[in-house]
Amino acid sequence: MLPIRTSRPALAAVALAVSLTACTAQAADGGSSGAGAGAGASQAPPAKVTVAKKEAGSPVTVTASGGTLTAVKVVDADGGTLEGRTGAGGASWVSDRKAAPGTSYTVDVTSRTADGKESTTRSSFSTPEPGKVNKVTLAPGKNTTVGIAQPLSIVFDLPVTRKADVERQLKVTTSNGTEGSWGWVKDHSGRDRVDWRPREYWKPGTKVTLEADLDGTDSGGGWFVRDYRTGFTIGAAQIVKVDLDSHQLRVERDGRTVRTIPVSGGTPGGDKRSWRGTAVLMAKEGTINMNSETVGLGDAYNKDVDYSMRLTWSGMYAHAAPWNAAYFGKVNHSSGCIGMSTENAASFYASVNVGDPFEIKGRETKGTVAEGNGYGAWNLSWSAWKAKSALA
Repeated sequence: MLPIRTSRPALAAVALAVSLTACTAQAADGGSSGAGAGAGASQAPPAKVTVAKKEAGSPVTVTASGGTLTAVKVVDADGGTLEGRTGAGGASWVSDRKAAPGTSYTVDVTSRTADGKESTTRSSFSTPEPGKVNKVTLAPGKNTTVGIAQPLSIVFDLPVTRKADVERQLKVTTSNGTEGSWGWVKDHSGRDRVDWRPREYWKPGTKVTLEADLDGTDSGGGWFVRDYRTGFTIGAAQIVKVDLDSHQLRVERDGRTVRTIPVSGGTPGGDKRSWRGTAVLMAKEGTINMNSETVGLGDAYNKDVDYSMRLTWSGMYAHAAPWNAAYFGKVNHSSGCIGMSTENAASFYASVNVGDPFEIKGRETKGTVAEGNGYGAWNLSWSAWKAKSALA
């Protein structure tokens, strides 16, 4: 950090405002950083450094009175450095990052008086341990390749009441300047969640990175005590279109239909109806046990189901359903899922990707997939989605 000169002669007194424990700084030679006894009248005294009380979650601030700052270094107990910048005139310095809870810092400050005398002081402070620690779950996984509808999704373990503070710490970078927005939703689990979706489906080949500089941020329900990084790549332009009225599933790749599969959707007239709208393939779960009681259906079934592809948290899948063979392409007769033959399910399962959109339409459905029931953000207009940002 370069020195910034000023023509105003004065004594150099440096006030350091940080979190939490007040302490007295020491000069680099081990003596007091205040004016020393016996100092000559023509000699400027060493700088005095004080630590003021602030809460964790605030930036470290150094202020020079009657002099300028030439160097500031803030280091935690693990050797991590809080970088910062000097303000106009060289009279102040503020860290770019916030002081984290449960952390000890050492602060070295070098200041210069108007007559060119430099002095260095050292102080330390500690922030208290957080009462509650908030953690996140990120999707999709790091270094994965996903479909063109996959949002970047963050689910929080504890409530987030300071959504704007959290969102400011989230930075999405794409390889082609994709336009997108964060939107806050309530996850199907009941937890707070924030998703970043582009205005339109991703372009194939787009590389996406997330820098979540959350360490030292208070969510309102708990503190974050680490940063998060992830990144993924967008794969082929593939869309699955399901028409529940014609009982057909079409796979479109690069705008062309490459496959049509006869299917049977949810039974009309009650809770067994399927959802409509755009659902996103969340996971390819293979062979799983399905029990209708877990999704609130009274006439219970309990069976192992092959080639299961999850579309919502509420239990809608695409999967093999050989017991429904008489209805494929003819009648909707499932308990809400999109069923097909085992042979078709096997090859379809192999060809689809997590993140592929399933665009589902039909007259007899139980409603549109909600934003938090899987990844239903695509069922909102772009303006409605942007309005869900805490910074809108």
